Amino acid sequence: MSIIDSMLWLLPTHNGIAGKLNVLVLTIWLALILGNFFRAILGGPGYVPKNWVPKDKNDTKYLQFCQVCQGYKPPRAHHCRKCERCVLKMDHHCPWINNCCGHFNHTNFVLFVFFAPVGCMHALIVMVATVWSQVFRRAEYLQIAVRPVNFSINAFLMNLFASGLAFGTIVAVGILFYYQMKNVITNSTGIEQWIIEKAEDRRRTEEEGTFKYPYNLGKLKNILEVLNFSFRPYGDGYVWPVAKGCHQFTLTIEQIKQKHEKRSRMVPFDIIKSYSGWWFPCTLGICTCARVPCSDEPRIAVCPGDRVIVSRGQKYWLYGNKVLKDEGKRIRGWFPRKCGLRVPEQNRRCENNGTPVNS
Repeated sequence: MSIIDSMLWLLPTHNGIAGKLNVLVLTIWLALILGNFFRAILGGPGYVPKNWVPKDKNDTKYLQFCQVCQGYKPPRAHHCRKCERCVLKMDHHCPWINNCCGHFNHTNFVLFVFFAPVGCMHALIVMVATVWSQVFRRAEYLQIAVRPVNFSINAFLMNLFASGLAFGTIVAVGILFYYQMKNVITNSTGIEQWIIEKAEDRRRTEEEGTFKYPYNLGKLKNILEVLNFSFRPYGDGYVWPVAKGCHQFTLTIEQIKQKHEKRSRMVPFDIIKSYSGWWFPCTLGICTCARVPCSDEPRIAVCPGDRVIVSRGQKYWLYGNKVLKDEGKRIRGWFPRKCGLRVPEQNRRCENNGTPVNS
């Protein structure tokens, strides 16, 4: 819309060099936005091959094993439940690109969320200036225009609508760019920021000492790891440069310890009521239906006789892993609290010959 505005009303290209330059810059923004957008989609984040095992088998004790992919996760890799694959240096799964933001497309994604608000800001200025000039200074336009074009009510409404979209994009994508740059400057991802927070809160032994994030190389080096003149991130996604005093498995060891503590707090629930997996289960009460978890995490169907190992919860909902006979599969998600009954500690010990289920 802004290109049309510029060519027809604000700075007609046949009136001088200013109009031609304005259209050229708008076109460049569009090319940079779409180019990085499609490269982020088509390039992909980089997936860990299924059944992957490190070259040195001794390294497996420092790595997490993915039950779904039946392979080990390299440092900084995480399993995406949407892609159903382990992703190298996973940041998040982005619905805009219908793909994960990971190691190989991180550069293009950051450039996309930078150029999108910049281009929209330029477009917004053009559209607002066009409406202002056509509403309040129409006479001046008619004097200078070689071939004047009527600014109809439809054009006015289209500019109004497009301006709203541009403003919303500037705010929403601008905020995303801010958080992405915070991660780039610290050479971390959204998932790793969460791990760091838990590491700082976790009780540590004297031997462990203070946790040091291994991939923080300094601001300049951190930025160059993602944003550089090659327009590609450095490295293969398996081996990473680390800060002094750290090694390749500093973060993965911390993750394993956090997972172990998390499992020790898990509680088994036996299912006593059926739940179909619908997001708004009206039959289970108004509060359960109205106070659903504010999350895109899945809901799991359960029926009497099932058991779910719960790791966290809210007043009316619980989140956990469904116990399955096939260890290669994993079903986890939210289900209503009313559907489950907590297994008493005594019963758990009896079932496991004196060893609690959640140990």
